[in-house]
Amino acid sequence: MPPLNLGFLPFLNRVEKAALNAVEAEVEWFCLPAGQTLFDAGDPADAFYLVRSGALAAFHTGPDGRPELVGHIRQGEPVGEMALMEDRPHTASVYALRDSELVRLPKATFHRLTRRHASLMQELARMMLYRLRGGELRARTEPKVFALIATSPTIDLAERARSLRDALAATGRSSVILDEDAAGWPGTRLDAFEDENDIVFLCAKLSEANWARRAMGRADRIWVLARADAHPSVPLMPDDASPAAKLKLIDVVMLHHGGDRPGAGARAWIEAADAARCFHLRQGPNEREDYARLARIIAGRSIGLVLSGGGSRAYAHVGAIRAFRDAGIHFDVTGGASMGGIIAAGIAMGWSQDEMEDRIYRAFVQTSPLNDWVLPVVALTKGRKVDRRLDEHFGDALIEDLVRPFFCVSSNLKDGSTHLHRTGRLSQALRASISVPGLLPPVTDGENVLVDGAVFSNFPVDQLRALHRGVNVGSDVTRNIGLDPQDFINPPGFFRWMMRHGLSDPPPIASLLMRAATVGVMEQHAQTHSEVDLLVLPELDIELREWRRFDEAVEAGYTAATRLLRDTDSTVLDRLKGKAGQTVPVRPGET
Repeated sequence: MPPLNLGFLPFLNRVEKAALNAVEAEVEWFCLPAGQTLFDAGDPADAFYLVRSGALAAFHTGPDGRPELVGHIRQGEPVGEMALMEDRPHTASVYALRDSELVRLPKATFHRLTRRHASLMQELARMMLYRLRGGELRARTEPKVFALIATSPTIDLAERARSLRDALAATGRSSVILDEDAAGWPGTRLDAFEDENDIVFLCAKLSEANWARRAMGRADRIWVLARADAHPSVPLMPDDASPAAKLKLIDVVMLHHGGDRPGAGARAWIEAADAARCFHLRQGPNEREDYARLARIIAGRSIGLVLSGGGSRAYAHVGAIRAFRDAGIHFDVTGGASMGGIIAAGIAMGWSQDEMEDRIYRAFVQTSPLNDWVLPVVALTKGRKVDRRLDEHFGDALIEDLVRPFFCVSSNLKDGSTHLHRTGRLSQALRASISVPGLLPPVTDGENVLVDGAVFSNFPVDQLRALHRGVNVGSDVTRNIGLDPQDFINPPGFFRWMMRHGLSDPPPIASLLMRAATVGVMEQHAQTHSEVDLLVLPELDIELREWRRFDEAVEAGYTAATRLLRDTDSTVLDRLKGKAGQTVPVRPGET
């Protein structure tokens, strides 16, 4: 068989001729059908691969046990080179999203050629540095082809796609809309549209069975559009699942027309589609805002926010959020642990800044929710006042119905794991997330014993990164948390404390339990801090249980976030504000 011509591949078209000839003479060519595995995480790195045509995708196992997309590998890009260079097992699994052609250099051959040809090693180093830093190649790792699948003939799919296209244009991204007319096109013609545009929308109705299957089979990501007033058919998706469906790269977009009659609810659609995420599109005054949010998600320019726990110190998050909002920066995905989860939930509920500050103040400052003391059996308080406060401010809201994607975490003492709350009643999830062991009774569903999320994961940035591929902002209030030693020298008994301080102020044991619950994860913070792009670290001289020092903590958060934004590069700020322009890497990170 004559040597393959590989000079057209971007990775090789800059190496010297001798190196290119050596590679072409040694490589092994093969096909990898759509949905098949190239290698699994943990497999030994025994070869270097180049994608000749098609598209692959790399995955980790996410915090919720589902495949979590690391990035796409497209024509001309290398695969597995980092593990090979470091002589370690692969850290991600790689699958073919489409029928793909690859070339393979065995490990020994790869090392021999890179030793002999400096230009080959230089080009490889350049590619790895770009991947580590983001750079111009980062956009190639993002989902590019979206299948928009209408589940009802009454959905105006063309209009929805045009609105997304217009919203994408505002982010500086070009897109093209292809419908059933493209059903018979050869793959090379579709390839041309992908090369010429940032995003390709393949629009199909489930009733258009053949085209819908081809669109989903071609897609990097599938978006299932569902009417909020309808019920999903069972089964919803075709039996012959596409690679994107097999790899759980499916999202549901719930369409709200205003005054909707009761439908099945978002959770039923999520389960029917086996979707990873759920978004909402509302008709009326919020429609433009919702399209802009979806466009940022598609373009990889969404902004996520993760908030740590920290008792009353978490008031500082409120001030940090105010500073970002004042700067014209708004969050698309939110989450947190303990009190951070409660504040993040306010954003997901759609609260304005004034409403958030008012609700947090009324819930935690005006009267303490932690003064229904009881002689302890499982906790120092009954927890009923906390339950009433959560019901008052969050009602019967379900997480999957929130305006923005949201999560919070609790800690499962039954099996020692972090429990991720992505669906279900919001108030119940928050109640679990703030249940400091010994201070509030745990939440149990008959199988699990759930306590404060800060016990195992007080800054859950991994869960945030699994929800979107844009910029992540964090606020952590756990630095320099100290206890006053004087509180523990010859302390008075419980009743003497109450006589001196009243029922509104928690005794020192509250701080002791809250601090003990989180001290085990403090060493993890330096590592998790590196996973966010911008980090707010308020300077606070406030103990965990000082619930009345609201204004002081809010101001500290506002000051810290304002200073951070002032010192942030203007190009990064433009990206955070959604201004069109080139993709700017915010921090070094693996793509």
